[in-house]
Amino acid sequence: MNITHLEHTVIALLFQALFWPLVGRWVAGSLIVAVFLGREIAQHEYAGGGANEVWYLYGLFNHWSLDSVLDVLTPAIACTVLALLMPGSPLWKRVKARR
Repeated sequence: MNITHLEHTVIALLFQALFWPLVGRWVAGSLIVAVFLGREIAQHEYAGGGANEVWYLYGLFNHWSLDSVLDVLTPAIACTVLALLMPGSPLWKRVKARR
């Protein structure tokens, strides 16, 4: 794990919290994770020679490494955990009902 995974996670959580009141916790997390996924796919297309040089789904299937997978997976996991713990979630309601 390197610093970019932590950076992506912190950015994703901040944007999820920012967009949560506007679109909901699940959509907010999904939006920012989709941005990071698109960024990784674009980087893989660029590594293959650019968008005009490769086939349509090239970036989706080529040049993936553990580092690039973790650049998307760590924010996805963090956003999922935050969405489960935010007020209004079923887990939040269950914990609050026990008190």
